[in-house]
Amino acid sequence: MQQTHPQYGKDRPALSELLQSEPDDYHLCELARLLIRYEGFPGADDIKRDLAIVLRNWKLTKELLFERTREIHHQRPVYRPGSSTQEDWL
Repeated sequence: MQQTHPQYGKDRPALSELLQSEPDDYHLCELARLLIRYEGFPGADDIKRDLAIVLRNWKLTKELLFERTREIHHQRPVYRPGSSTQEDWL
């Protein structure tokens, strides 16, 4: 059964931004956060499809993405996942 994720309304615009962005630290963390949120979720097929497109466009695998975001979190411990804007975590 397909479900609608409770955060879909916030996540769809964030993902649309990722589709048009370059892979800087903020956007890499956002991509990782969304991948984790929707992995195994029974629905939101459009989100999952677009997440795969962003990975492909940025020439990343999930493993490489997670490796890079672990490094980012180690270097920037003040980062707050889900911050509403990039400025919130600089």
